[in-house]
Amino acid sequence: MAVAGQQSRIKAGIVGATGYTGVELLRLLSQHPSVDLHAVTSRKENGRPVADMFPNLRGRVDLRFQTPEDAALEQCDVVFFATPHGVAMAQAGQLLAHDVRIIDLAADFRLQDTATFERWYKMPHACPTILRDSAYGLVELNRPAVRDARVIGNPGCYPTTVLLGLAPVLQADHALVDTSHVIADCKSGVSGAGRKVQLSSLFSEASDNFRAYGVAGHRHHPEISEQLQRLAGAPVGLLFVPHLVPMIRGMFSTIYLRILPEAVDTDFQALYEQRYADEPFIDVMPAGSLPETRSVRASNMLRIAVHRPEDSDQLVVLVAQDNLVKGASGQAVQNMNLMFGLPETAGLDQIAVLP
Repeated sequence: MAVAGQQSRIKAGIVGATGYTGVELLRLLSQHPSVDLHAVTSRKENGRPVADMFPNLRGRVDLRFQTPEDAALEQCDVVFFATPHGVAMAQAGQLLAHDVRIIDLAADFRLQDTATFERWYKMPHACPTILRDSAYGLVELNRPAVRDARVIGNPGCYPTTVLLGLAPVLQADHALVDTSHVIADCKSGVSGAGRKVQLSSLFSEASDNFRAYGVAGHRHHPEISEQLQRLAGAPVGLLFVPHLVPMIRGMFSTIYLRILPEAVDTDFQALYEQRYADEPFIDVMPAGSLPETRSVRASNMLRIAVHRPEDSDQLVVLVAQDNLVKGASGQAVQNMNLMFGLPETAGLDQIAVLP
């Protein structure tokens, strides 16, 4: 079995690999230089060759779907859960007893406040003790904890853009912006809703349309707020509004901030460039740039641009990512790399796809 800190081959399993994050994990892990895919589970598709469902994996993945009981997940070094909320926490204890590391792409280990989790996800938390020892898997903000963790709560896609878009101003050594009123105006492609049949995701409903949703409250709001408070050292007043846009994949967040009078002379471009200078997956673009979702499609790169319209007291931060890669599966692989002592970029150096 691979040991954290050693660069040996990693035996990986994926629970619930029939969704969009599951196939994205399969794509990334099948070409990872240090990973062997050991098991891919699905109760409904038990026995079906993975490449029959996902023809892009023909010649790369020769496994068949198995039930979790038949997959011998306890023989893995790491198990990814690309499942609905509640599945990972039900199986976490048994896997940890076999020294298997866990990376959950659902919400089971994202929120440390179990009452908040239960309010938003309408289920009791099954393993609060394991939750307390888990790490929030946003590597750029939580690298030491991720490196030592046995259980990772992979961040939500919207939180990734908002937290990375705000971290430089919130982590500064003195107050720069009014944290009582932060606006995050966020848009996602339809794949963010998952690979399931629902009316709002049908082509005739989503195409040639643009709409807000979750305005009264969205599950990612408490996750973002909890992490913003951690960054700022105090509660942050956040207005978060998600939108659905008629594209398959991609996410774009526009964040609005008011600069404090005593910080009007701050060089925010330099602040962001310095904060992310050594981050391989964050590109702070030149002043005046306008990132596009197509510039990150199918890559683990997140691009940020910082604007101050007409030298006003307003700061506008633009953030683009692929919601299925840096917003989900690519981030999960980045977490795995760090947990097992591999270069963070291992298996994640794909260039974005154009057009």
